Amino acid sequence: MSTLSEKRVYAEQGEPTPVYVAADQGLVRAKLSGDAVGEFSLARRCTAQDVALGADGLLALSTNEATLVGGHADELHETGFGASVAVSFHDSAGTLVAADADGRVARLPVETLESGTPTAEDWVNLGSVDEVRAVDAPLVAASDGVYQLRDSDLDAAGLDDARDVTSRGAPLAATATGLYELGNGWMVARDGVHETVAGDGERAHAVDSAGTLYRRDGREWQTTAFDAADPVDVTYTADATVVATESGSLHVDAGDGWRSRAIGVTGVEAAVAARPA
Repeated sequence: MSTLSEKRVYAEQGEPTPVYVAADQGLVRAKLSGDAVGEFSLARRCTAQDVALGADGLLALSTNEATLVGGHADELHETGFGASVAVSFHDSAGTLVAADADGRVARLPVETLESGTPTAEDWVNLGSVDEVRAVDAPLVAASDGVYQLRDSDLDAAGLDDARDVTSRGAPLAATATGLYELGNGWMVARDGVHETVAGDGERAHAVDSAGTLYRRDGREWQTTAFDAADPVDVTYTADATVVATESGSLHVDAGDGWRSRAIGVTGVEAAVAARPA
């Protein structure tokens, strides 16, 4: 429970930033102000597997029963895709992208969401790959490599056994053989198994198979002073780095070191912070 002084600091730090967390028990909505995690609640009870935010503020949620979307966490509606393991907004293309446990990848025009309730027929199938691990449109990380979304299909983009991918700024891919950055082809940034990678175009972080968190500093990757053993995802507010752990804590660093708070769930899969206006 927050102390009175913590609540005062939280109140003085301005308008809070929503952070959404997908976990075994459902979708958690937490409020961050600076490096302080304030109020949080279980916005939807389900088995959540991924969560994404679009540039227009739309929220998408992957669950083991349906793929949901809405303007608010408590106003999510089915999209007709069915169960999914990964979801992402492809803002430049105006589409929502989802992938299921069988490797099917499809897109839905966002305008369809605005004109009514979408159905399965509104989704455009782009193809199938081996096990999908992550989608950060226009890139897909799968057990047989990285793929790039095209208008009507998927294009193999190289690598193998991809665990995670980020497309913001210079694309990065976490794989079983290393952490790679896309430049003149895929270039090795770090050797060894990496499970997670995230970036916002300016900041970038990665997690290796031992649970060590790294941050990019120029062209180098530096170990961070992060003391939790199970980081699973990284997201960013305007002034802070936010790390979610599998065991259900949010760790926030706004420049003065890490502060953390348990948010009452386990089996965390993903986290995303609202983008700065």
